[in-house]
Amino acid sequence: MEILGYIAALIAAVAFAVLVIYLAKTLKAASRTLNDVASTLEGVEKQMQGITSETAELLSKTNHLAEDIGEKAQKLNTLVDGIEGIGDTVHSLNNSIRNVSNKVALSAEQHTEQTGQVLKWGSVILDLWKKKKQNEANEVASVPAVQPTEQPLPVKETSH
Repeated sequence: MEILGYIAALIAAVAFAVLVIYLAKTLKAASRTLNDVASTLEGVEKQMQGITSETAELLSKTNHLAEDIGEKAQKLNTLVDGIEGIGDTVHSLNNSIRNVSNKVALSAEQHTEQTGQVLKWGSVILDLWKKKKQNEANEVASVPAVQPTEQPLPVKETSH
C-alpha cells in the first residue's frame, strides 16, 4: 500500500510537471503576443502623431484659405455694388432720353406747320447756297489760264 502511495505521488508529480510545462509554453506565447501588440501600438502612436501634425497643418491652410476667400468675397461685393450703381445710372439716362424724345415728339406734333415751313426755308437756303457755289466754280473755270513762259531755266554751275 505504501507503494501505491508512492505511485500516486509520482503520477501527481509528473502531472504537475506536465501542467507546468504547458503553462510555461502558454505564458511564453502570451508574452510574445503582448510584445507584438505593444510594438504595433507604438507604430500606431507614431502614425497618429504624423496624422495629427498633418491635420494641424491642413487646418491652418484651410483657415488661411477661408480668410482669403472672405477678402475676395468682400472685394467682389464692392464690385457688384459698383456695377449696380452703373445700372442705376444707365436706367436714369434711358429715362431722361425717353423724356426728351417724348417732349421733342410732342413739340413736333404741336408745331407741325411751323416745322414744315422751317424745312422748306432750309431747303431754299440750301439750294441758293449750292447755286452760288456753282456760279463761283463757273467763274473760276471761265478765267483763262496763264501760260508759262518758254524761257529755259538758268543752270547753275557747280565746282567738283
